[in-house]
Formats: sequence, C-alpha cells, structure tokens
Amino acid sequence: MPTVIDLFAGAGGLGLGAARAGFNVAAAVELDSFALETHNKNFPRTIHIPRDVAGLSGDELLRFAGVLPGGLDGLIGGPPCQGFSSIGQQRMDDPRNNLFSHFFRLVQETRPKFFLAENVLGILNEKYDRIRNVAFNLVRNNYNLLEPVIVKASDYGAPTIRTRVFFIGYDPQYMDDITPNDFSPPIDVEPTKVKIALSGLPINISPYWQTEISGWREIGTTAESRFFDHIVNNVPNGLGDQRSLDLYFGKRMVSGCMGTRHSKEVEDRYKSLKYGQQDRISRSVRLDPEGFCPTLRAGTARDRGSYQAVRPIHYEKPRVVTPREAARLQGFPDWFVFHSTKWHSFRQIGNSVSPIVSERILSVLNDNLQ
Repeated sequence: MPTVIDLFAGAGGLGLGAARAGFNVAAAVELDSFALETHNKNFPRTIHIPRDVAGLSGDELLRFAGVLPGGLDGLIGGPPCQGFSSIGQQRMDDPRNNLFSHFFRLVQETRPKFFLAENVLGILNEKYDRIRNVAFNLVRNNYNLLEPVIVKASDYGAPTIRTRVFFIGYDPQYMDDITPNDFSPPIDVEPTKVKIALSGLPINISPYWQTEISGWREIGTTAESRFFDHIVNNVPNGLGDQRSLDLYFGKRMVSGCMGTRHSKEVEDRYKSLKYGQQDRISRSVRLDPEGFCPTLRAGTARDRGSYQAVRPIHYEKPRVVTPREAARLQGFPDWFVFHSTKWHSFRQIGNSVSPIVSERILSVLNDNLQ
C-alpha cells in the first residue's frame, strides 16, 4: 500500500480522503493538541508527531514516520490559510504565511513521488506571488508542478460550496503524466443537498445537551444516495475509534448532537428568516434544504481572541447546527468523532478539507503511481 505523510493534519479530513483512496497514512504532524487528540482517535495506527513544521527537517520527519529515504509516495497537507483568507486581514507579515514555504521545503528534503498542498483561494492573490514563487522554486527542478486545481466541494458530491485550491506536483520518474483536468468532478456525481445530507440526524435538539455524553443520540433512517452508501459507512481498514464504531454500527448512535442555548428573541429572529437569508445580528444564514451549505468557518484560536465562528441555522428549527450536522455538511462520516466540546469540534470541522474532495483528488494520484 502506498504511503503518505500528512502535514498540518488537523482533525484528518485530508488524511481520511487519502485512506479511502488507498493510501497508508504513516504519520500526521500537528501542533494543536486538541486536533492531534481527535486525529489520534480516528487514526489509531498512524504515528502522531506534535511538532512545529517550521522546525522539522526532512530527515527527522521520515525517521519519526518510520519511512526509509526514497520510500515516501506522497507528502500532503493544508498549511494554515488564515493569513491568506479573504475574510481575514490578509496581512503580508502574518507569520503563518511562512508555513506554506516550509511545506515545500519538506517536499524537497523528503523527495516524495508527489505532493499536494491545499489552501484558500486568497493565496492566488497577486500580492502573494512572491510567497508562492519562493515555495515553488524549491521543487521546480525535481517535479512537474501543475497549474492550481480549484475545487468546489459541491461539484464533487459534498453538501457544501466550500471552494479551495490544490497545488499538486509529481516526479515524472514515478508517475504517469497528469493534468489539472484529471481532477475534474466525476461525470456521474450526484449533488447532495442540505436536506439529504442531514437526513436521519435528530432534529429536536435540547439546548441542555452540552456534554459529550449527552451529545450521543440515536440516528434514524437516512436517505438513499451515494453520499450515504459510500461516505457515511465506508471505514478504511485500521481507522476509527473502536468505542464510536461499536456505538454507531451496533446501536446506530452518533456523537456531537450538542445543542446551543438561544434566547427567545434570537429564536424569533431565526424563525422569521427565509431560506438563504442572513440574520442581521449573528450573521448566521438559514440553510436552504434544497441548496448547499455555505463554507463553514473555524473561528479563531486562543492566541487571536477565541472568537466562535458564525454557524448556519437549521432549515427547520430556529437554532444553529450541531457539531454532527456540521460534520455531515462538510462530508465527514458519522463514525468519525471530533473533540468532546462544541468549541473545538466546530474549529476542527471548519479547518478541515472535505473528505469527499480529498478522496477524489488523491484517488487520481494513486491511480497514476507507477
């Protein structure tokens, strides 16, 4: 089985797609302890490296991962994107911007057969030309670097319009020629609308369900679609938290159904909203059951104020979505568990790559390995 290492792994959206595409996720590098805890639960056989990528050498990375020099098939990752995001301040001096170059430095030092770096569209802004060029120059001599692959998740069967860019390169010694068109959505993809994506999850959520234990709830009948046939039930060998797998497949229970306390005034405002309309105060948007979810946001970490991200409003009830509903809308399966708190669950989901998208992209790369 071909091997990848996941940098800036987060909760594991990119890694889950890699595993479903037939890769062994040998190691995951993540500095955030809460994200690493979640990743460890869902990827119990993966080696977890709690290190800052900026201070990690290629030799160290391979050694920690148990991969011999020359034996790495792919280096994947989503360098922090907040410095490039159009909803942020887009500061040129944001230190997180440098991590993009460190990803490509590690590509040069580990020499995988291919690499994949995911980021927000804002990184394509001309004011970041220098940052991109410095990074790309590290690998141009050894890799064919594709034009950026821009992906809208809903085109690939995910219930969200989240749009991201993938930077992909490959060593022509080890891979067949590929083009950006090879990563286009499958022609037979079925669109997954919000109502379908949330089917079977409890709708009546108590605001008093605030703990991890109270968030475990029984799931009902789900819609019949490829989304559920493949995404919800497909567990790659060696993945998953055993307790959660037993509860899900044995008792049809899912985690993360925690509620949010809203005042009567807030509920009344939410009730008055039409589908797709934004609340004037909270800035939350009421979901359209026959549409797609807007891009889910992560909010800010403790070092930047710990601001909760704006969450969409359920299409039927006057409340924001639960972590489990957010996970469905991002394309995560029900057996995949997140942090025990709402705060970190939403951050981990908002920071993640949709596994539906990453599986498609990485399947193309795996199919073209020689």
